[in-house]
This record gives sequence, C-alpha cells and structure tokens, in this order.
Amino acid sequence: MESVILVNDMDVELGVMEKMEAHRTGTLHRAISVFVFNENGDYLLQQRAEEKYHSGGKWSNTCCSHPRPGETMLAAANRRLKEEMGLDCKLAYWFSFKYRAELDHGLVEHEYDHVFMGMSNEIPNPDPSEVSSFKYISRNDLEDDLIINPGDYSEWFKICLKH
Repeated sequence: MESVILVNDMDVELGVMEKMEAHRTGTLHRAISVFVFNENGDYLLQQRAEEKYHSGGKWSNTCCSHPRPGETMLAAANRRLKEEMGLDCKLAYWFSFKYRAELDHGLVEHEYDHVFMGMSNEIPNPDPSEVSSFKYISRNDLEDDLIINPGDYSEWFKICLKH
C-alpha cells in the first residue's frame, strides 16, 4: 500500500493517507513534478502508460509522483526520475504550486506540487509500466500543440506550465 503525505494550504504536514483514498476523496497532499530539458532548451515529455490509474496515454512533464513519508522532495524527484525514465541528472528546486483537478475514473488530484528542473542530453530508458513513449519538444511547438490538442495532455502539466 502506497501512502501520500497530507498537508494544509501552507504545506504543513498533517499525516498520511493511502494514495488511492487521497485521490478518491480529493484530499490535499504533497507531490513532485520534474521537468528535464536538453541543451537546446527542449522539454523532455513522457506519454503516460495506458494502464496508469488515471490520465493513461496523456502527455506530461518528464516525471511526477509523491514523496514517501520521511523522504525529502529532492530525493523523491531523483528517485522517480530514475524509476520512471531511467535517467539521472542534477535537479534543482524550481517552484511550488497548489492545484485541484477532476480526473478520469472519478479521481481528483488535489496536490501541493513541488517542481524541479534539470538538464540532460541522455536518451531515456523508461519503465514501460509507467511510460509508453517520450519526446523532446520546443516551447513553441508545445504551446501550439496545447492549443490544438489540449486533451492530449495531463491536467497538472497544463496548470504547471502556466506558472
């Protein structure tokens, strides 16, 4: 059973809850998102595996997840980058934001998201149970595609890009 860290609006830890329960009830919890760029400044995006418990098949940032109890945000970001994309790179804290989004399968993401960024020219070696595809895309091409195909992208990714 995987747990998430419950927080208040100021990101003060309140306790833990089973991950799926938090997503069924829309309870605010901590999350991490990672954006990796190549030397040209292109975004490394992943397409979530179809079998994911929500947002399957949607394009999103390089990786995202939840820190484990007792785990730092940076450690969680590095762990998930390796687990999901098979990448190691130096990550730096970028910013945080809070959001709430209704998802498929009756789930709700209500997260206090800590965003990290890094740079890498490595070719990812993604876990196929997490990621069905990946691509590098320029900011301009991404912005154009978001206008044409907004439903192809995860809700948190669209919200995060506005920040």
